[in-house]
Amino acid sequence: MSEKAQIGVTGLAVMGRNLARNFARHGHTVAVHNRSYSRTKELVEEFGDEGTFIPSESAEDFVASLERPRRVVIMVKAGGPTDAVIEEFAPLLEEGDMLIDAGNAHYLDTRRREAALKERGLHFVGTGVSGGEEGALHGPSIMPGGSVESYQALGPLLEDISAKVDGEPCCVHVGPDGAGHFVKMVHNGIEYADMQLIAEAYDLLRQVGGHSPSEIADVFRGWNEGRLGSYLIEITAEVLKQTDAETGKPFVDIVLDQAEQKGTGRWTVQAALDLGVPVSGIAESVFARALSGGADVRAAAAESGLPGPKATAGAHGGDLQADVEQALFASKIVAYAQGFQQIQAASKEYGWEIDPGAMAKIWRAGCIIRAKFLDFIKQAYDKSPELTTLLVDEYFLDAVSGAQDAWRRVVVTAAQHGIPAPGFASALAYYDGLRAERLPAALIQGQRDFFGAHTYHRVDKEGSFHTLWATEDRKEIDA
Repeated sequence: MSEKAQIGVTGLAVMGRNLARNFARHGHTVAVHNRSYSRTKELVEEFGDEGTFIPSESAEDFVASLERPRRVVIMVKAGGPTDAVIEEFAPLLEEGDMLIDAGNAHYLDTRRREAALKERGLHFVGTGVSGGEEGALHGPSIMPGGSVESYQALGPLLEDISAKVDGEPCCVHVGPDGAGHFVKMVHNGIEYADMQLIAEAYDLLRQVGGHSPSEIADVFRGWNEGRLGSYLIEITAEVLKQTDAETGKPFVDIVLDQAEQKGTGRWTVQAALDLGVPVSGIAESVFARALSGGADVRAAAAESGLPGPKATAGAHGGDLQADVEQALFASKIVAYAQGFQQIQAASKEYGWEIDPGAMAKIWRAGCIIRAKFLDFIKQAYDKSPELTTLLVDEYFLDAVSGAQDAWRRVVVTAAQHGIPAPGFASALAYYDGLRAERLPAALIQGQRDFFGAHTYHRVDKEGSFHTLWATEDRKEIDA
């Protein structure tokens, strides 16, 4: 075989096929392989005119068709299937070659795989890819981890096929080993929170405002022209405007109200717990999906007639639409602030040296959470790379401060009407927790010391202390 491919893709389901097509469309010769050869054949037959593909039926032929260093993109299901592909291809590769996992892998799996393959002289590049099947084809946001050396050989190809903003690629080397997949995981966690907040905004406008889905679609279209402008706001308007052809009802009314999830939001919360970072907004969005999917529990509650207030359209005491927009924007800021804090905590924990401003930059296009205000996040970290939380940056501080009264009215209205708004409420509670001069955690420390001798610190002197609670005089001692 005379012609060699610059990059190869194994696993040609929708995402893998579209990535391969994207590479080919950008003038790169692409080796393609799938466990079932029929899928490889279909790709070449249907899209062969888009560029140069080299199809292979066997793993051996696929590897042989690649130039050195070989770049093999793996696009299969996370977990066991990824490990199986690695074990199939690793023995066929040579020192300096690289395996690129572009699926939604858990970052700890990526760290394990990277360490194991490094011992074999191979580069393992855990790469987050966001944008869905359309992004994969037309330009996704790409978050590669791995070694600096691997990025030197791989980066130009990934940057070439990524989304662009003002000519700048939405792709950057995130950091070593699992950094890329960690950042993609948090991206998805923020996505969960964003979607939950949008759903709560819709629910309030419908149940309290009395608006139809079509009317709310127009509201969202208007919001998309302003500071809330984003991909998720844009598609929300499209979904709400849709009418079901069979029944003539609004599309949103014929969809079962049980939200599903693939796990990345849950991983984000689990990782945050391990790191000790409060991502309450993301956690509430994960739990809200779990509650929606708990059909048996919800049915039992409905059967028992759990009492609650009656939601009365129009009873808010303010401009509901304007207040919800304020609450949505403020809560969205909190979700992003929590996500970026988690990225910074993981970067410190694992020595990744992630640039948070660069993450905001590559999320401006191609990905699901792309939004206008990501420019402001980038600017915030450009001004202060060690920023502890986005909420203290001047732009976000002003935005949240200005939204505060409306935000509180929305949370109160939701509670008074019995409308669940865990996203709005938890975001506000987080904000109030941050700004509180003193938290009731002091009482919790006292309780912990009482039942478990866990000690406490004082506000007026250094050291750890314990009160002898079981004694009559309850003397305090140094711990």
